[in-house]
Amino acid sequence: MKIYVINGPNLNFLGVREPDIYGSYTLPRVEEMIKKHCDELGVEVVLYQSNHEGDIVDKIQEAYLEKANGIVINPAAYTHTSIAIPDAIKATSLPTVEIHISDPDKREEFRHISYVRDVAIATVKGKGVSGYLDAIDILVRHPEGEPR
Repeated sequence: MKIYVINGPNLNFLGVREPDIYGSYTLPRVEEMIKKHCDELGVEVVLYQSNHEGDIVDKIQEAYLEKANGIVINPAAYTHTSIAIPDAIKATSLPTVEIHISDPDKREEFRHISYVRDVAIATVKGKGVSGYLDAIDILVRHPEGEPR
């Protein structure tokens, strides 16, 4: 099984950006945690972060072309603004789990809108960085996550 974990804008600043909301883990530390979890599950993982919407769309399409079984995505601010990202997810038909370190529904009003949620098989939110592991577990258990 192969899973892509895609992180959106400003997640490269984890540990620096609003630690009272996002915690003290840096992105490299989160990625190590994800790699370890995937190794234990026997899952190949591709990790990616970009601050650019088009690059994220390209990575979603790459996941399809590379025959990934699913995607875990933290679209960050693009959750509330991007139509291109959910369109790419729909185009690939890959099972996708949306993840948010904080709970957007408990934050500013504009964060309550998620364009990704409608195309995801699940959303994990407000569980801190451990939510990534929950999202991976959801994909591992998902029947559509079987190899194509």
